[in-house]
Amino acid sequence: MIYDKNPFPQGDADRHALWEMLVHRDIDAFLAQDWSMVADDFADDRFFGMHAHFLNDADSWRLQFPDVATYRDEWLRQAKETAATEFAEPLRDALFRVTNMRDMDIDGDRAVLHKKFNGSVRKADGTEDRLNWQTLYFCSKLGGRWKITGFVGYMPHPLGR
Repeated sequence: MIYDKNPFPQGDADRHALWEMLVHRDIDAFLAQDWSMVADDFADDRFFGMHAHFLNDADSWRLQFPDVATYRDEWLRQAKETAATEFAEPLRDALFRVTNMRDMDIDGDRAVLHKKFNGSVRKADGTEDRLNWQTLYFCSKLGGRWKITGFVGYMPHPLGR
Protein backbone atom coordinates (compact mmCIF):
# COMPACT_ATOMS: atom_id res chain seq x y z
CA MET A 1 0.00 0.00 0.00
CA ILE A 2 1.21 3.52 -0.78
CA TYR A 3 0.98 5.60 2.40
CA ASP A 4 2.61 8.82 1.19
CA LYS A 5 -0.06 9.67 -1.40
CA ASN A 6 -1.72 13.00 -0.71
CA PRO A 7 -5.42 12.26 -0.02
CA PHE A 8 -6.43 15.69 -1.35
CA PRO A 9 -6.50 16.27 -5.11
CA GLN A 10 -4.56 19.18 -6.55
CA GLY A 11 -7.92 20.76 -7.40
CA ASP A 12 -8.43 21.18 -3.64
CA ALA A 13 -5.38 23.43 -3.62
CA ASP A 14 -5.40 24.56 0.02
CA ARG A 15 -5.88 21.13 1.56
CA HIS A 16 -3.42 19.61 -0.89
CA ALA A 17 -0.75 22.22 -0.03
CA LEU A 18 -1.34 21.97 3.72
CA TRP A 19 -1.05 18.16 3.67
CA GLU A 20 2.15 18.38 1.59
CA MET A 21 3.63 20.83 4.11
CA LEU A 22 2.60 19.20 7.38
CA VAL A 23 2.76 15.53 6.47
CA HIS A 24 4.85 14.83 3.38
CA ARG A 25 7.55 17.48 3.73
CA ASP A 26 7.63 17.23 7.52
CA ILE A 27 8.21 13.46 7.51
CA ASP A 28 10.86 13.61 4.79
CA ALA A 29 12.70 16.49 6.49
CA PHE A 30 12.49 14.78 9.90
CA LEU A 31 13.97 11.55 8.54
CA ALA A 32 16.72 13.51 6.75
CA GLN A 33 17.33 15.54 9.93
CA ASP A 34 17.23 18.54 7.61
CA TRP A 35 15.47 21.57 9.09
CA SER A 36 16.19 23.59 5.94
CA MET A 37 13.52 21.51 4.15
CA VAL A 38 10.80 22.94 6.44
CA ALA A 39 12.28 26.23 7.67
CA ASP A 40 10.27 28.32 5.20
CA ASP A 41 7.03 26.68 6.39
CA PHE A 42 7.02 28.77 9.59
CA ALA A 43 5.90 32.36 10.13
CA ASP A 44 8.88 33.37 12.26
CA ASP A 45 7.38 36.67 13.40
CA ARG A 46 4.26 35.14 14.97
CA PHE A 47 4.97 31.47 15.69
CA PHE A 48 4.61 29.78 19.06
CA GLY A 49 3.99 26.21 20.17
CA MET A 50 2.27 24.67 23.16
CA HIS A 51 3.38 21.30 24.58
CA ALA A 52 0.50 19.30 26.06
CA HIS A 53 2.84 16.68 27.58
CA PHE A 54 0.32 13.98 26.59
CA LEU A 55 -2.00 15.21 29.38
CA ASN A 56 -5.77 15.71 29.11
CA ASP A 57 -5.77 18.65 31.51
CA ALA A 58 -5.24 21.80 29.44
CA ASP A 59 -4.10 23.61 32.60
CA SER A 60 -0.96 21.44 32.41
CA TRP A 61 -0.11 22.43 28.84
CA ARG A 62 2.84 24.81 28.55
CA LEU A 63 4.17 27.41 26.14
CA GLN A 64 7.33 25.39 25.59
CA PHE A 65 8.17 26.77 22.15
CA PRO A 66 7.96 30.58 22.31
CA ASP A 67 9.70 30.90 18.93
CA VAL A 68 10.73 28.89 15.89
CA ALA A 69 14.34 28.49 17.03
CA THR A 70 13.29 26.76 20.25
CA TYR A 71 11.00 24.41 18.35
CA ARG A 72 13.65 23.77 15.68
CA ASP A 73 16.15 22.67 18.33
CA GLU A 74 13.68 20.18 19.85
CA TRP A 75 12.62 18.93 16.40
CA LEU A 76 16.27 18.31 15.47
CA ARG A 77 16.93 16.57 18.81
CA GLN A 78 14.01 14.22 18.20
CA ALA A 79 15.08 13.63 14.58
CA LYS A 80 18.60 12.70 15.71
CA GLU A 81 17.26 10.38 18.41
CA THR A 82 14.99 8.68 15.89
CA ALA A 83 17.83 8.29 13.37
CA ALA A 84 19.89 6.50 16.04
CA THR A 85 17.16 3.88 16.50
CA GLU A 86 17.10 0.68 14.45
CA PHE A 87 13.69 -0.21 13.10
CA ALA A 88 12.45 -3.56 11.80
CA GLU A 89 10.43 -1.92 9.03
CA PRO A 90 10.95 0.99 6.67
CA LEU A 91 10.49 4.00 8.94
CA ARG A 92 9.25 6.36 6.25
CA ASP A 93 6.41 4.00 5.28
CA ALA A 94 5.56 3.43 8.94
CA LEU A 95 5.38 7.16 9.72
CA PHE A 96 3.05 7.79 6.80
CA ARG A 97 0.97 4.76 7.84
CA VAL A 98 0.39 6.05 11.39
CA THR A 99 -0.18 9.71 10.40
CA ASN A 100 -3.63 11.09 9.61
CA MET A 101 -4.36 14.71 8.74
CA ARG A 102 -7.73 14.65 7.02
CA ASP A 103 -9.56 17.08 9.32
CA MET A 104 -8.91 20.65 8.28
CA ASP A 105 -10.91 23.75 9.07
CA ILE A 106 -10.14 26.42 6.49
CA ASP A 107 -11.75 29.84 6.44
CA GLY A 108 -10.22 32.29 3.99
CA ASP A 109 -6.55 32.71 4.81
CA ARG A 110 -6.68 30.83 8.15
CA ALA A 111 -6.61 27.12 8.85
CA VAL A 112 -6.69 24.76 11.81
CA LEU A 113 -5.35 21.30 11.04
CA HIS A 114 -5.86 18.15 13.08
CA LYS A 115 -2.81 15.89 12.72
CA LYS A 116 -3.06 12.55 14.48
CA PHE A 117 -0.52 9.82 15.06
CA ASN A 118 -2.02 6.44 15.85
CA GLY A 119 -0.10 3.22 15.44
CA SER A 120 3.11 1.38 16.16
CA VAL A 121 6.48 1.12 14.49
CA ARG A 122 8.41 -2.12 14.96
CA LYS A 123 11.95 -1.76 16.25
CA ALA A 124 14.82 -4.10 15.42
CA ASP A 125 15.07 -5.28 19.04
CA GLY A 126 11.53 -6.70 18.89
CA THR A 127 9.85 -3.86 20.75
CA GLU A 128 7.55 -1.23 19.30
CA ASP A 129 7.39 2.54 19.38
CA ARG A 130 3.77 3.42 20.05
CA LEU A 131 2.77 6.70 18.40
CA ASN A 132 -0.47 7.92 19.88
CA TRP A 133 -0.88 11.68 20.07
CA GLN A 134 -2.29 14.59 18.13
CA THR A 135 -1.41 18.13 17.24
CA LEU A 136 -3.55 21.10 16.29
CA TYR A 137 -1.70 23.33 13.84
CA PHE A 138 -2.64 26.93 13.19
CA CYS A 139 -1.73 28.24 9.75
CA SER A 140 -2.15 31.44 7.79
CA LYS A 141 -1.81 32.11 4.11
CA LEU A 142 0.87 34.77 3.89
CA GLY A 143 2.07 36.11 0.55
CA GLY A 144 0.03 33.43 -1.21
CA ARG A 145 1.66 30.54 0.73
CA TRP A 146 0.53 28.63 3.79
CA LYS A 147 2.74 29.10 6.87
CA ILE A 148 2.61 27.55 10.34
CA THR A 149 1.84 30.22 12.93
CA GLY A 150 1.51 27.91 15.93
CA PHE A 151 0.41 24.62 17.35
CA VAL A 152 -0.78 22.74 20.39
CA GLY A 153 1.11 19.48 20.20
CA TYR A 154 1.71 16.24 22.01
CA MET A 155 -1.93 15.99 23.10
CA PRO A 156 -3.37 12.60 23.95
CA HIS A 157 -5.23 10.87 21.13
CA PRO A 158 -8.06 10.73 21.67
CA LEU A 159 -8.47 13.50 24.23
CA GLY A 160 -10.27 12.61 27.43
CA ARG A 161 -9.09 9.03 27.89
